[in-house]
Amino acid sequence: MIRGVPADPALRNIKLILSYDGTDFSGFQRQGGSGKSRTVQGCLEEALKKIHKHPVNLTGSGRTDAGVHAAGQTANFYTRIRNMEASRFVPALNSLLPRDIRILNALEVPLSFHARFDAKSRTYRYHFICGRPALPTELRYNVQLWRRPRFEKLNDYARLLLGETDCSLFASPHDASKSRNRYISQAWFFVSGDALVFEITANAFLWKMVRSVTGTLLYCEERDVSIETLRDFIMNKNRNCAGPTLPPQGLFLWKIDYYPSPLV
Repeated sequence: MIRGVPADPALRNIKLILSYDGTDFSGFQRQGGSGKSRTVQGCLEEALKKIHKHPVNLTGSGRTDAGVHAAGQTANFYTRIRNMEASRFVPALNSLLPRDIRILNALEVPLSFHARFDAKSRTYRYHFICGRPALPTELRYNVQLWRRPRFEKLNDYARLLLGETDCSLFASPHDASKSRNRYISQAWFFVSGDALVFEITANAFLWKMVRSVTGTLLYCEERDVSIETLRDFIMNKNRNCAGPTLPPQGLFLWKIDYYPSPLV
């Protein structure tokens, strides 16, 4: 076995694309201990156990925090079920899962595929309702922003993040990452209907980084901080210069992109 790749040729590797409403979950990752925290991974593994009649481990492309949603999370699991097309796991799992998790697609991939380690990039979107009271149904998936920020100014700030960036300014004090450098390939604000959306793509993210980045850019725009000053904040890595870490309900793990892999 290399990097967790099973040697058993009878196994199949199934890749899932899933979406979930994170409001009532304690995050994606199953939690240890005797607590009864409700997690996305825990619900999925319970459903897989009912199908397989034994425990099945699920590997996610990454964690999402409590309250964070996903439009395109990726996961994979190994199965010995041979007489079932991969696509049939979609209705089978959805019939067993709670309504706030939906499997969107399932396909067979090489045994070497790993949902986390093979990911090339991850994209998040943060949603805001600006300048008007949000509807009750909108508040579950957006953050209320009572003003209308200048998104051109926000995009001037966002361009400072592109490329290989030391993200210490945006790091939680409790983040255990050995390196805080991340490669950010996309960061921009756009308007979608009544919503302001921030989209950011990187090879990986620090804990709560997207919420901190978004809060900092809005904080700087509201105070008309100069581009040069924000650049200095990033270079000086002083967490005290960052803006607030925003709440989770407006944040979506939007999609995971992978390097091309060999055919099954």
